[in-house]
Amino acid sequence: MIKKRNLMLFDLSIFGHHAAYIKYLIQYWGDRQLADRLDVVVSPMFLEKHADVVGLVNEYNQNNIQIVAISAAEDAALNSRNSKLKRAWRNFQEWQILCRYAKSLNASECLIMYLDTCQIPLALGFKSPCKLSGIYFKPTFHYSDFSSYVPYRKSFLQQHWEKTVIARMLKHPQLKTLFCLDPFVIKHLDRLNSHVAAVHLPDPVQVDRHVSEIIQPDLLKTKLSIDANRQIFLLFGSFEAERKGVYQTLEAISQLPSNLSAQICLLIVGNAYPPEQAAIQSQIERVQQSHPVQILTRFEYISEDTVQAYFQLADVVLAPYQHHIGMSGILLLAAAVQKPVLSSNYGLMGEMVKRYQLGLGVDSAIPSEIAQGLIRFVTDATSLGDRNSMKQFAEQNTAEEYAKVIFQYV
Repeated sequence: MIKKRNLMLFDLSIFGHHAAYIKYLIQYWGDRQLADRLDVVVSPMFLEKHADVVGLVNEYNQNNIQIVAISAAEDAALNSRNSKLKRAWRNFQEWQILCRYAKSLNASECLIMYLDTCQIPLALGFKSPCKLSGIYFKPTFHYSDFSSYVPYRKSFLQQHWEKTVIARMLKHPQLKTLFCLDPFVIKHLDRLNSHVAAVHLPDPVQVDRHVSEIIQPDLLKTKLSIDANRQIFLLFGSFEAERKGVYQTLEAISQLPSNLSAQICLLIVGNAYPPEQAAIQSQIERVQQSHPVQILTRFEYISEDTVQAYFQLADVVLAPYQHHIGMSGILLLAAAVQKPVLSSNYGLMGEMVKRYQLGLGVDSAIPSEIAQGLIRFVTDATSLGDRNSMKQFAEQNTAEEYAKVIFQYV
């Protein structure tokens, strides 16, 4: 008789891709009525912010799937991520919580949904109550392989440190599978270890073909009061910090000739704390004093269906990240509806944009480079990006394929 497994998913992050990654695994598990047990350990705030995922578990009505929130006391004791030192200490705190719940839930294996937070405990050889697998999001030690790579200050030391930590982590006897969204790093990981399976993981995107019937782009355009005859440039995401490049984009627009800025509608959509909203709005007002650009903001949580509608509405999707490490779901969301991107040319994002002809990559740390990219899209958008290649890229990264790969190896 085959013994049933108890698989635990562990993720204390709330925003960004985290809820969707968990949702797709629950969907795959529930749709196929898998016999093993699935426990999803999350932050208490996850239950509040992502009621749709919690509701999905209830819809399946299977007693072998449950979402488990850590206690309010455990959550309150966690350090913030506001500094490198605080983040490091928080990582050890999360490791302790992971081990505590793996033991109490009698997990036979734990999938760490954000393995980067556990690198140091694993590299130091800390023991776990069960086998471990994880998703590794931010490898950079191989970035010198990329055609557009330009080393920045301290990059050599950073990559050397990272490679050392990863090599030690891969020697952990309980680590079973290392998933990574970066297909180019797999061969490097294979060279560093002998027993851990390094597996390329699709970055999941799920497109509902019926959304355009429910939320029609033309109606959304009218609702937002977007001026006619303007190209719509969408900047979407969580604006809790400067890494999204919103300030560099606004500075770039201020460098455009008036006749070109008059053809642009910049749509800024996503979460932002009040201080960040105020700072962004202040810069918007300065730009609009001298340029006839239309700039609209929607600082709020956007449901999954509405997210897709915004991407269908856009003519161009902006991804001017600042030295972003790893992949971005923005590229996938744009590719799924065949919309070109104006992206950072740095790292994995830049390489994907180039290889799959997703649009145009620029040095997004320099506003004048973003400005030149905007000019190219306004004057000759049809020549940038290959729609068939975008479609192929999206089809390789479906939610079903992502879940299938996960459950094949854990």
